[in-house]
Amino acid sequence: MRVGAAAGRVLAELGVGQVFGVVGSGNFHVTNSLIDAGADYVAARHECGAATMADAYGRLSGRVGAVTVHQGCGLTNAMTGIAEAAKSRTPMIVLAAEADDPRSNFYVDQDALTRSVGAVSMRLSSAADAVATAVAAYRTAIDDRRTVVLNLPLGAQAEELADGWTLPAPPAGTVVAAPAADVERLASALAVSKRPVFVAGRGARSPEARDAVRALAERTGALLATSAAAKGLFHDDPWSVDVSGGFASPLAAELIRGADLIVGWGCALNMWTMRHGELIGSGTTVVQVDLETDALGRHRAIDLGVAGDAAATARAVATAAGTRYRTAGIGRRIAAESRWRDVPFDDASGADRIDPRTLSIALDDLLPTERTVCIDSGNFMGYPSMFLSVPDELGFCFTQAFQSIGLGLASAVGAAIEQPHRLTVAALGDGGAAMSIAELDTVARLGLDMMIVVYNDEAYGAEVHHFGPDGDDLNTVRFPETDLAAIARGFGLDGLTVRTIDDLDPVATWVAGERSRPLLIDAKIADDGGSWWLKNAFRGH
Repeated sequence: MRVGAAAGRVLAELGVGQVFGVVGSGNFHVTNSLIDAGADYVAARHECGAATMADAYGRLSGRVGAVTVHQGCGLTNAMTGIAEAAKSRTPMIVLAAEADDPRSNFYVDQDALTRSVGAVSMRLSSAADAVATAVAAYRTAIDDRRTVVLNLPLGAQAEELADGWTLPAPPAGTVVAAPAADVERLASALAVSKRPVFVAGRGARSPEARDAVRALAERTGALLATSAAAKGLFHDDPWSVDVSGGFASPLAAELIRGADLIVGWGCALNMWTMRHGELIGSGTTVVQVDLETDALGRHRAIDLGVAGDAAATARAVATAAGTRYRTAGIGRRIAAESRWRDVPFDDASGADRIDPRTLSIALDDLLPTERTVCIDSGNFMGYPSMFLSVPDELGFCFTQAFQSIGLGLASAVGAAIEQPHRLTVAALGDGGAAMSIAELDTVARLGLDMMIVVYNDEAYGAEVHHFGPDGDDLNTVRFPETDLAAIARGFGLDGLTVRTIDDLDPVATWVAGERSRPLLIDAKIADDGGSWWLKNAFRGH
């Protein structure tokens, strides 16, 4: 067996069961080897789309997603998706063919390129180290939650591997236990707190951590919130105020700001989650629990950093403090005011434009409960993020670590592959939709159970609302009206243009029907004057 094919076989035997990619000459054999070994393969139309599909698959499955790309340009095309995955600590392996000769048109410094975006670079340099390197790449991805680019030089791929190779036994799993003294300090802080709030992030986004944090919150009377990336984690808890940060509802912001103790569980407590620090009240004690020691206090000063697994740390805290923040009055307010759709607003809909809030609330009522919502980036993103409910933390895929537009559609493909039993909803702006439009072919070709909602303001809305008040020329960020519904039909999807609430009537029919073709809704949205979350971000509060 040649080394390139062996690398695919090793990864398949280790557990890589889903692969995305764009095949060229350099990754042809490794891709076919993965398929021959039992992995499912999805051909994307662009390498960035392939990387983002694998990223979403890894986030929602907890397993390693894999991507295969051609040498040089295949990798450079994929880099934005790889950067998003790396910044999100998604377990993912990129199998990148690599040109050996610096004189080759395909040659780039793939090692430097990989490291520049925070991914781990490895190289399968010869038959002698092929198995060990492939195993190391897999273990780094799954154990350390890292995105690994495994470079496959063309010369090494052509070498022959000796017969009789075997996989080493997997190492025993370990749980990082927090120092006992830090656990006791956390317990003491909770014991004296009158108004504790727990904010869970991506590092607590597992059933085990969710249950442990939730149980501790119940014992100590803490309110529950999440970062945007962990939305849905406490979806059915009556003491959850939903998302903390720029997306926070007025009630959530009020209650988090009123806390005397905030504990971040696997949460960066960064500018977005804490709204540039505005959600931390004067005199509030801030505690951060994180698996990574270097993450503690990275984004803001904290009073206590606890290095340990979120679930194990929550279980180790032996303290109880009664109801505390969980009073009857607070409970009634959470039930009545915690959802954005319960906050009154002046409907800006007109004869040919629909208010994005009105649109989102109507869709929330029309869509089945079992759904996965995938969000692209842009001015619009707060509306589907906060007005569309999700059944659990696996119902929300938020590719925003790199804040690139154009990733939402591909992430929805990865989510749909992982969760075919749920309707996948891709929420895009018109800029991101145009940027990723080639992947409509992938959606149609796979026949995915998917609804794509384009919040179409015919602009890069964030820039319009950021620079418009200063009187700057906005011609560079405004675009002519496009018929995205017609474009979708050209790719083989159903397409619907929505300008008023009545235009949504066919959606109910589609949802209740066989859904044999994916649906794209081109929603012509009204000017919102700049979304609330973006105003907070730009103004630094």
